[in-house]
Amino acid sequence: MPMSERQRILAVYRDETPDQVPFFLDLSHWFYQKHRIPWDLSEAHLDVEWDLLAFHRKVGAGFYIVNLCAFYDVVYPPDVIAATTKTMTPTGPEITWRYETPIGVIERKRRWEEDSYSWNISQWGVRTEQDLRVLAYALSRRRYIPRWERYEAWVDAVGDQGVVYMPIGYSAMGHLLAYWMGIEQTMYAVQDMPHVMREVIDEINANVLELVDLVCQSPAEVIIMGDNFSGDIQPPHFFKKWSEPFYREAISRIRAAGKFSAVHIDGRLKGILRCFAELGASCADAVTPAPMGDLTPEECRQEAGPDLILSGGVPPNLWLPEVSDEEFRQAVLRWLEIRRLSPRLIANAGDQVPPGAPEYRITMMRELVDRYGRY
Repeated sequence: MPMSERQRILAVYRDETPDQVPFFLDLSHWFYQKHRIPWDLSEAHLDVEWDLLAFHRKVGAGFYIVNLCAFYDVVYPPDVIAATTKTMTPTGPEITWRYETPIGVIERKRRWEEDSYSWNISQWGVRTEQDLRVLAYALSRRRYIPRWERYEAWVDAVGDQGVVYMPIGYSAMGHLLAYWMGIEQTMYAVQDMPHVMREVIDEINANVLELVDLVCQSPAEVIIMGDNFSGDIQPPHFFKKWSEPFYREAISRIRAAGKFSAVHIDGRLKGILRCFAELGASCADAVTPAPMGDLTPEECRQEAGPDLILSGGVPPNLWLPEVSDEEFRQAVLRWLEIRRLSPRLIANAGDQVPPGAPEYRITMMRELVDRYGRY
């Protein structure tokens, strides 16, 4: 009797060999755009998205990640006012995230872009040393309240179709790079005021580790972390100084709790895969090989070693209609071929299936995995 997708995924995490390579996808962005479903970053998703799950079942794609989930509530003390507001501008909706603290105020903004069906950054929120201290003051005082009933509702809804990962979001460096400062200003800051950056990063990461301890008590089997890693933005020398201490501790705590750790690495791979393999992470998620990434599937395995699960395989550009079916097919087959080097493999998209991808490509990948992904 064939294994279910859930059984296959857990077998890979347990260092067992399933009957075939597990297959799951993050179809949320593609699905929202296709059906013109609002994607509102100002609101958490409290309920199961039944239509999305029904589509996963229709096309035979396993499920693993909930976007904008609220498996725990984040609360602040009275002296930190956290507000999220949405306004209409001449070019479209804009969301503002604002912190008011006794030592200052900061806010960042993102504006809706219809063509990409996404929220582009329109204003960074941290520009000065004092802004950094305001951010640390706010984020280090967060407290987390479990809402495991929301997680369990998703688990019940997904059933044997997959494994629902528990996300914890960004580390301190991820918050700076992706939300509050951007790459350029963060790189200047680590050179111009390294002692301040160290204080801020350590203060925020201590708080994130409180969240790690909380989710280690959750019903989840897999805890997913990550700063949307890319080896050109956080190369090994940078990673080891600014991010490794947090991830070493987080991965250790997750392992001690008897759970598995996944890290979201959706950019350049050289150097960073090895960093997480050495830290003992269970899985590298969203692995994007060439042509968008900088490593072939075979080089990904060489870089990662035999024990780190590689979850990914098909870069976003190869899903699009201007790319031939044969080129897409060859990308899937080349990813599946590295199962012969290690069974620590999941067939997935390189991050997400992009808006505009032909629907039949999803079922095509399902059929290729079933036919060529067997052990």
